[in-house]
Amino acid sequence: MELFKSEKIYDFMSKRNIFISISLILIALSLFSIFTKGFNWGIDFKGGIEIQVKFDKQIDLGEIRKIVSKKFSSPNVTTFGNNNEILIRLNVNAVSNDVQKSLENEIKNLLKPLGNAEIRRVDIVGAKVGNELKEKGLNAFIFSIIGILIYVAFRFEWRFALASVLALFHDTIISLGAVSFFGIETNLDVLAAILTLMGYSLNDTIVVFDRIREQVRDSKVNDLATLINEAISKTLSRTVLTSLTTFFVVLTLFLFGGEIIRPFSFTLLVGIIVGTYSSIFIASPLLIWLGFKIDDYRKRLAEIEKRKREKEKLREMYQGGVV
Repeated sequence: MELFKSEKIYDFMSKRNIFISISLILIALSLFSIFTKGFNWGIDFKGGIEIQVKFDKQIDLGEIRKIVSKKFSSPNVTTFGNNNEILIRLNVNAVSNDVQKSLENEIKNLLKPLGNAEIRRVDIVGAKVGNELKEKGLNAFIFSIIGILIYVAFRFEWRFALASVLALFHDTIISLGAVSFFGIETNLDVLAAILTLMGYSLNDTIVVFDRIREQVRDSKVNDLATLINEAISKTLSRTVLTSLTTFFVVLTLFLFGGEIIRPFSFTLLVGIIVGTYSSIFIASPLLIWLGFKIDDYRKRLAEIEKRKREKEKLREMYQGGVV
């Protein structure tokens, strides 16, 4: 199935300054939101206690907050999915170790005057554990970037590696900016979504880079912009179809998966859109700005092919008893 004719060459590179300008604006807005508004950290990272409560009727949040405040200091009370389900967040320091053991019963007794309350879950994460998770999450991101740099540089060339990593930073910053702007709870699910997005976006970029390499090797054209246009045009249907398929699956999770999985699905939704955009409009133009030279790359490929033939010739001679 083809959404776009593979024979038709679309001139993406002539608009590359427009695409880069759009991306720079989105990155600037994302960084502004991240540094001014910050993230809505979940208990995974900041530590604390979360109690999810389901009532058999709609209850006023002010009443719940007033009742819980009698026992615990500074509770944060919000709805969770619908008006009957409530999420109560408590500072882990506000609750003694003895109370933590019987917290479920304590909360249930406090809320009893408001109606039938079902405690659906209680999550407790210490502040120290939260800081450790932040550190490990950052390490996972850094090691992923280093691994990607090594892999792409080994498989292609260092400019391809740098372009792919810059595109990944582009995708990650904009996705995190959306998480910050919309106040999505930033927890381990969001971190998992970011790491998943990195792999997904890199896969799309590698497909395009692979076709660019083939075009450089097989074509006699010496204009890099023309070769990039040909490569992107030939992979466009595959890229868009793959992204649409994944997008609709994640959209279903976002709409019907419930509140628990919403941070993960939202981050992936944004990431799929941004990742597909960057694979087509950002990663490849970066090769031009990084000074990728077709002639130098062809010479390198010729040397690799020459060494390969020499090794094959020596192997044949050895097998034939000549050496």
